[in-house]
Amino acid sequence: MVQASQRPDRRRINWGKLALHLGLILGSSLMLLPFLWMVSTSLKLPREIFTFPPTWIPSEFAWSNYTKALTAMPFSRFYLNSLAVAIAVTLLTILTSALAAFARLRFRGRDTLFLIYLATLMIPFTMLLIPNFVLIRQFNWYDSYQALILPPAFAIFLLRQYFRGIPQELDDAARMDGASSFRIWWQIIMPNSAPVIAALAIFVFLGNWNEFLWPLVVTNSPEMRTIPVGLSAFQGQFNVRWELLMAAAVVAMLPIIVVYLFAQQWFIKGITITGMGGR
Repeated sequence: MVQASQRPDRRRINWGKLALHLGLILGSSLMLLPFLWMVSTSLKLPREIFTFPPTWIPSEFAWSNYTKALTAMPFSRFYLNSLAVAIAVTLLTILTSALAAFARLRFRGRDTLFLIYLATLMIPFTMLLIPNFVLIRQFNWYDSYQALILPPAFAIFLLRQYFRGIPQELDDAARMDGASSFRIWWQIIMPNSAPVIAALAIFVFLGNWNEFLWPLVVTNSPEMRTIPVGLSAFQGQFNVRWELLMAAAVVAMLPIIVVYLFAQQWFIKGITITGMGGR
C-alpha cells in the first residue's frame, strides 16, 4: 500500500517575535534620528538649518564646515587631552576597582567595609564637587592633568559581584600549591574576569570621554580643555554656530564609534555576564 505523500510543513509565523523585531527596529530608528540630523546639520549652510519644513538632505553640501570647526579652535589639543584623561582614568579605575577581590578573602569587618563603601555611593557627585575642588586647589593641581585624572571613578560593586561568582575551589587549590593572595588575584581572578573588566573599561572610557562638568570646573586655559568643554565654546552669548557645533560634535563622536565597533563583542559579553543587560 503506497503511503500518501505528506504535504511540506509550512513554518508558522511567530507573531510575537515579529512584533518584537519590528519594535526593536522602530526603536533603533528613533534613536538614530538625532545622530542623522546632527550629520545633516553639519553639512548645511546657515540659511538651511531652520527652514520649514526641515530638509534632511542639504541642497549644497558644505564640507567646509568641518574645516572651519577644526581650525577655529585647537581641536588637536582637545583630542589629546580627552584621550590622555580617558585612558588614565580607565586604567586607574580598573586597578582600584579590581581590589574588590577582597570580597573573596575572609576577615572580620569585610561586610561592614563594603556597607560603608555603598553608603558613599549614595552621595551625589554634585555634593562632592566643592570638596574635591578645594582639595585640588590645596594640592596646587588646578588647571593640570592631575586635576582632570584624579579623583578616579570607582566600580567596586560591579567587579565584586562578579568576583564572588568565581568558584572558591580555585583559590583553595592555589593556596594548597603555595600561592599567595596576590598571586591568586593576578593569575586566577584577573584572567577569569577578562569579559567584565573589558566591559567596565568601555563604560569608564566613554563616560570620561563625554565628561563635561568636572573638566569645566578644574580647568581654565584652552590648553587643558577637553572635547566637551571645547564644544561649548561654539555657543556664544547671542548666537550659536550650529553648523560648526554639529560638525565638531560629529568629529568628537568618531572615537566612541571606533571603540564600540572594535570592543562590541566584549561589551555585549560583559553586560550579559554581569547582569547589566536587564536579565
